Amino acid sequence: MAVSPPPPRGKTVDPRQNELLAALPDAELARWLPHLEPVGIHHGEVLYQPGNRLTHVYFPTTSIISLLYVMEDGASAEIAVVGREGIVGISLFMGAKATPSRAVAQCDGQVIRLNAKVLMQAFDRGGPVLHLLLRFTQALITQIAQTSVCNLRHTLDQRLCRLLLLSLDRAHSKELVMTHQLIAHLLDVRREGVTNAAGRLQEAGLIRYQRGHITVLDRAGLKRRSCGCYVVIRKAYARLLPATTAT
Repeated sequence: MAVSPPPPRGKTVDPRQNELLAALPDAELARWLPHLEPVGIHHGEVLYQPGNRLTHVYFPTTSIISLLYVMEDGASAEIAVVGREGIVGISLFMGAKATPSRAVAQCDGQVIRLNAKVLMQAFDRGGPVLHLLLRFTQALITQIAQTSVCNLRHTLDQRLCRLLLLSLDRAHSKELVMTHQLIAHLLDVRREGVTNAAGRLQEAGLIRYQRGHITVLDRAGLKRRSCGCYVVIRKAYARLLPATTAT
């Protein structure tokens, strides 16, 4: 599925809404400004598929992007989530040129698109850009590894709490737009299992779910009900990046 066209002229997005762009030195950000393109995307929209050659990278501002590993039989599961703290398309500067994962929008919102050549020119110059991107990559690798362990060893309730907390860190409100079908796809479980798990969280007073909208009522309670994987991931981002969206 193709990415939506950019907003009409006159509609701009402050690049500093993305924390990686905000952390760039002023001189480097000034070089990128003519090439930064705000793009509106919709829930379920695919930014890239496995094997695609990367022509652009994406800096989310108000959207949340799920990275999914796709198996030979077509099944997939979420391995990481990226929001305004990061960049989508790290395979480009890690030398792969193509990506092994699928990137899908969790919700409607915006990303800032940057041409791959512009990013690679800055990366190859070294300095702050290289170090910032590598620190983000290390944090993302931690998230991928911890998510893999979580999916193998922890209950569906714990995994759902971890998913909600990570998404909440990257959202602009206490409300998430996530259907049970989407969550089931991200966690690679049956929809009925998600419905039952979400029902238990709602009965405990932690969330309110209605027609694809999840409102978090008790974040601290959600964190207590989650496994330790969420805290490990959050600490990695706090340690490696100049700012994080976690609160």
